[in-house]
Amino acid sequence: MQLVIPLIFLIKDGQAGYDFFMVALAAFAFERSIYFSIKNTLKRPRPPAVIPYFLAMVSPADQFSFPSGHSMASFLLATLVVAYIGSAAFPIVIWAVCVGLSRIILGVHFPTDILAGASLGTLIGYIASGWL
Repeated sequence: MQLVIPLIFLIKDGQAGYDFFMVALAAFAFERSIYFSIKNTLKRPRPPAVIPYFLAMVSPADQFSFPSGHSMASFLLATLVVAYIGSAAFPIVIWAVCVGLSRIILGVHFPTDILAGASLGTLIGYIASGWL
């Protein structure tokens, strides 16, 4: 989704779509560096590692929990799309919320991981949207 939507705008919207694509590319490069820095500095264990007898429904890609990278990326994209197309982006905001909730339901994140990821992604998206 984080690549598909910017590519659609790139193909469909001419110069404005190109501008959106380039802003999204820069924002995600920055977001990923912040995400990896925080995650590998804080090294918060995931729920199954700290809650006795708790099992996650999926195997995460790494062992650390904070912040949620899925939430961070989905809220970044949602914020950029809202800045670009306005209220028509409501479905992608719902999608971003569902991404965050799914990470808790699957047992790979604590709620605070999701809140931090959503907040950071939204903040980065808000700052980056100033370039649109």
